[in-house]
Amino acid sequence: MPLVVVGISVLVLLVLMTKLRLNGFAALLLVAVGVAVVQGIGLEEIPDVLSTGIGDQIGDTMLTIGLGAMVGRVMGDSGAAQRIADKILAICGPRWVQVAMVVTAMVIGVTMFYEVAFVIIVPVAFTLVRVTRSNLLWVGLPMSIALSTMHSFLPPHPGPTAVAATFHASVGLTLFYGLFIAVPAGALIALLWPRLPFVRAMNPSIPKGLVSERVFEDEEMPGIGWSLAVALLPVVLIAGAAVTELSTSSSNAFLHFVAFIGSAPIALLLTLLVAIWAFGPRIGRSLAEVSTSCKEAAQAMAMILLVIGAGGAFKNVLVEGGISDYIKDTTDGWSISPIILAWLIAAILRVALGSATVAVVTASGVALPLLAGSGVSPEVMVLAVSCGSIAFSHVNDPGFWMFKEYFNLSVLDAIKARTTYTTVLAILGLGGVLVLEQVLDALNL
Repeated sequence: MPLVVVGISVLVLLVLMTKLRLNGFAALLLVAVGVAVVQGIGLEEIPDVLSTGIGDQIGDTMLTIGLGAMVGRVMGDSGAAQRIADKILAICGPRWVQVAMVVTAMVIGVTMFYEVAFVIIVPVAFTLVRVTRSNLLWVGLPMSIALSTMHSFLPPHPGPTAVAATFHASVGLTLFYGLFIAVPAGALIALLWPRLPFVRAMNPSIPKGLVSERVFEDEEMPGIGWSLAVALLPVVLIAGAAVTELSTSSSNAFLHFVAFIGSAPIALLLTLLVAIWAFGPRIGRSLAEVSTSCKEAAQAMAMILLVIGAGGAFKNVLVEGGISDYIKDTTDGWSISPIILAWLIAAILRVALGSATVAVVTASGVALPLLAGSGVSPEVMVLAVSCGSIAFSHVNDPGFWMFKEYFNLSVLDAIKARTTYTTVLAILGLGGVLVLEQVLDALNL
């Protein structure tokens, strides 16, 4: 049974990494090979399946994470990240730092991918941790939870947008409805989770190399205007492109240009160039010093990218092994509420395949026949599938490894923190979708 294979592979991976202390990259590849053999993938095909999975995952994330890490390190080494952190503390005070991180993450995360927004905000979170001497998860976890909610629940993120196209739903209306679910659910879990005893018991340190450990004097730091301008530049570029795409259907050279500079890699590359000038020669730092910051950021990211790539290989083995087809055949004909069934299919696929985007796209194809004649709004069905796809993030999810490595957690602690919050978010999302459907029925919408 394919789901048993998934369960056993997860247990083997945990043993390799926790008991035998095997490196995450090697452990993931070893388990991926074992699963490929058990699932009947030909021995001669396994190397290609692994390399395709790594290539697809790294291709999607290397430029984003690498450039984002460089921008963050340049800002950290110049004092810009500390300037922003000091401003947040001056406005909110240490007591309201979590609220400030949630609001920031939600505003930025509406249009930006989880990985992109994460690498932009995390240097500020690291600096706040160092300045306030807080627990890393006390500041960083609310940010991650808020970003996860925005990314998984709402268009224009790739998963929900793809489902909206499958169901012929309005992207704008889906976003409007989804905000009423995502904002309260995300804020509730973001502020609750760091207060839970099993999370408070974790006290990870900031990973070395990703942020400057120097504490700057006020006169040594760049102004708040430049600091915010560089931090928000990729947000403006990416969000501007997303809004332009949603608000117009015409196609011309200008729109192609907006889409180009609004793509995450280009937006971050432009931001890095601006950061190099703004926090280099403009404030008296040599280009050699700034280049050193970029080099050290790249070195610190090497193992993180390797582990994320290996997570992509594991995911691809599960996909190529036919697990999604097995789940599709198993759930065909189940007689329950179409909303609950759509959510459940997405959640099962998420557990089995790891990737939320793969799970949500596959689930939309399985759930599409449920929409006809059900009387359920297409937008509601989009949200049901999207909410299910966030559940049970664990070791076959490349995003899990990014979370683990950036917050310097053990595998078991990452499961305790991330797997639990993603699952509760998915359940709250389902409840919100069911309530939304009742409200829309009552209003005849």
